Amino acid sequence: MKNSEEREFSIVAVDKFIQATRDSGYTGTASAVAELIDNSLQAGATVIKLSISASDEEGQYPIILAVIDNGSGMDQHTLRTALRFGGSTRFNRRDGLGRYGMGLPNSSMSQAQRVTVHTWRSRGGPVLCSYLDLDEIAAGELTAVPVPLSVSKPTFVNGYDSGTAVTWSRCDRLDNRRISTLVRKLQFSLGRRFRHFLWGGVTITVNSDPVQPIDPLFLHPLALVNGATEHSSFEREIAVSPGDPSVTGIVRVRFSELPVADWSRLCNHEKREIGIAKGAGVSIVRAGREVDYGWFFLGGKRRENYDDWWRCEIQFDPVLDEAFGITHTKQQIRPRSHLIEALAGDMESTARALNSRARKAHLSVKISERFSSSEKRASEKDGLLTPLPAKPRPHDRLVLESLKKELSRPPQTNHGHDESIEYRIVPKALSDTCFFNYARAESKFVLVLNPDHPFYRFVYKPLLESEDQRDAAMRTSIDLLLLSAARAEALIEGKDELNVAEQFRTDWSDTLATFLNG
Repeated sequence: MKNSEEREFSIVAVDKFIQATRDSGYTGTASAVAELIDNSLQAGATVIKLSISASDEEGQYPIILAVIDNGSGMDQHTLRTALRFGGSTRFNRRDGLGRYGMGLPNSSMSQAQRVTVHTWRSRGGPVLCSYLDLDEIAAGELTAVPVPLSVSKPTFVNGYDSGTAVTWSRCDRLDNRRISTLVRKLQFSLGRRFRHFLWGGVTITVNSDPVQPIDPLFLHPLALVNGATEHSSFEREIAVSPGDPSVTGIVRVRFSELPVADWSRLCNHEKREIGIAKGAGVSIVRAGREVDYGWFFLGGKRRENYDDWWRCEIQFDPVLDEAFGITHTKQQIRPRSHLIEALAGDMESTARALNSRARKAHLSVKISERFSSSEKRASEKDGLLTPLPAKPRPHDRLVLESLKKELSRPPQTNHGHDESIEYRIVPKALSDTCFFNYARAESKFVLVLNPDHPFYRFVYKPLLESEDQRDAAMRTSIDLLLLSAARAEALIEGKDELNVAEQFRTDWSDTLATFLNG
């Protein structure tokens, strides 16, 4: 009677508990697989292979998923412990990826009704096998982790000296039922989550295809896409608990700035493909593995479109788990107030500065694109005009030297005349007071407009920034007027004549400035 009563009122109703854990926080298949990879890395694995194949039960359960590694393997006791909920040999340790001992059974049961584990510690040693099965647990047939049996090594396991293979079968909760779709999504998610390990020499494959590291900051030279620049970084020593400053950890924060001038011209599909669009946020990296991504530690700053053009990464060690509020699934944070107070001020100010820089960079790109109609018109008509001197003058070289950055942008148009001069219009304050200047460089003719001149500020700039088509037409006419004046001056050969022309341009600019300044 006592035994029956104890079972009826046991602290944990095992079958119902395990059913409930299936919905205990994993956001999808990738996050559940990441738990298995954490275990592999904790065991010293350098090669981790995911195998996703068709099941014999294709109708209801079409997919079998296996994670195989070359880690240290497990003995009988460790294997049984690893399959227990909360049974980790590393419970509450802070020196690695694991901590709570829920990863293997919890992540597996969240995706599949059965998990089978094969493990071996030497090439010639025994292969141990044990499992959990949801149906057997629910029926009361499985009340303890089965004693591991010595079995033949599965055919899908390579000849590693040691390792572990975790197989999910009767997979009823995978994100996708199509193997190709599941493979593609895992490639992306794992490439991002484990990027630091991939850069460090760990190999992860999905159906034999290597997982490529994906850097949300676009900084690392080995990332699938890179090209950003590091903007700033800082460190903070943070107490694990505000009431006990004796135990601390280091938090490392860094920001990157995406190249607006180059990447803003990509189409929306391309921006989505490489992760620019809707990619704003802060990447939270624990012990080298990304555990969360979102709008963290940014104070009162609201998210805007320009925030897609900067990124942030925070790295910390597991000693700070309480401060970050790490969940047992290691895929979410709930930061404590003292951590927020330590980081939010500097992070918010940096985010606002980067947002402002992105806004200005987009405006600059927008403005440069508005020059294109004038540039194209002049380029198309150049063949009808007297050819310009082929040899650059000393004046040309001086102007071009100051325009290296501005002239690095790619041409906006292809006018289709191979022998024509390519015209460029660039706003840039030079050392003189002239409203416009110019330079000839091989196949380019560059018109330089002085943004500090009153005519630019009061007349030209409003036309440039206007969305009205009539203003655009007026600005194009002014562009062509100035291009023709500059080109005519560039045709002058004699030194004395050139000096006169330059002096005339200077006097004209100064007089115009005086009139406009009232």
